[in-house]
Amino acid sequence: MKKIFTLALLFATISIYAQDTTVEVEEKPKFSISGSVDAYFQTYLTAPDDQEQSFGTAFAKKSGFALGMGNVILSYQGAKTGAVLDLVVGPRGEEATFNSNIVDGIVNQAYVYWNVSDKTTLTFGRWNTFLGYEVIAPAANFNYSTSYLFSSGPFSHMGLKADFALSEDLSLMLAVTNPWDVNDTSATGEYALGAQLGYKGQYLNLYYDSGNNDGLGFEVDYTGGFDLTDAFYLGINAAYNENDGSGFYGTALYPQFAATDDFSLGLRGEFYGRYFDAADVEDETVVAFTLTGSYTIDNLIIKPEIRIDSWSDATPYLDNDGEATDNLAAFTIAAIYAF
Repeated sequence: MKKIFTLALLFATISIYAQDTTVEVEEKPKFSISGSVDAYFQTYLTAPDDQEQSFGTAFAKKSGFALGMGNVILSYQGAKTGAVLDLVVGPRGEEATFNSNIVDGIVNQAYVYWNVSDKTTLTFGRWNTFLGYEVIAPAANFNYSTSYLFSSGPFSHMGLKADFALSEDLSLMLAVTNPWDVNDTSATGEYALGAQLGYKGQYLNLYYDSGNNDGLGFEVDYTGGFDLTDAFYLGINAAYNENDGSGFYGTALYPQFAATDDFSLGLRGEFYGRYFDAADVEDETVVAFTLTGSYTIDNLIIKPEIRIDSWSDATPYLDNDGEATDNLAAFTIAAIYAF
């Protein structure tokens, strides 16, 4: 009996020791590939399709059948460090990168990062802007066409940023970059400053450069949104820009309703204005409404869209009779595949 008891005690001791021993498994780096491809058809409802007109906002400026862009994002993620390379081709990609000197404009993003701690991350390189509600890749936007606010602000930044998780709900980002949309080398010796304060999905964004050499100047931007019900979401974007007495301002609302798991309907209503520090140049304002449906089949998104823009103090368009007019309407259907 004593031998049995001693043997049982030995096994129990071994079991306890095994439970208290932890084996650290080194996390292996993860490599991933993602991206999207999109194309669209567009026809103007109030103007001829053969006059090369557009609303004046970024992207989707062609009538008839047209390519948007294709992009591939290569990501390598380690335990504390990583790198992202986002390559883009097509008219949307060329416009987003300004066909700059970085590999003929096909580099949308290229940056490395270091998770200094679980609350601090440093990012160095070229990354898409923190300003505004909309982004370059159409798969991440509800509306296929873009707003005036998005088109007026920076698309990307080249520099260094630091992200701080101050709490579960509060975040802070600080950045020093090349001036507005200078995505390769700043030849002027000037730099820009950026900051973002986030709280529960609401973001206050600040940007400043000197405004010289076609710079942007100062911009303050609010981006956020609220889930009003399980099916209804309201997105909000507002911004004000000033550069030596001239600039822009505006507000855009994005109500979106999820009718089913596969189909949603959304409206972008935007008021946008430009003001000028010149006696012979009149200020301009525009009201734009964009109604978009979004139907998802696996990874494919079909977006039919109707857009109407109307200016109050300008006639930048032509009507069906070839006369100058202050409004333009179009129907667009886009197909986006995200992977």
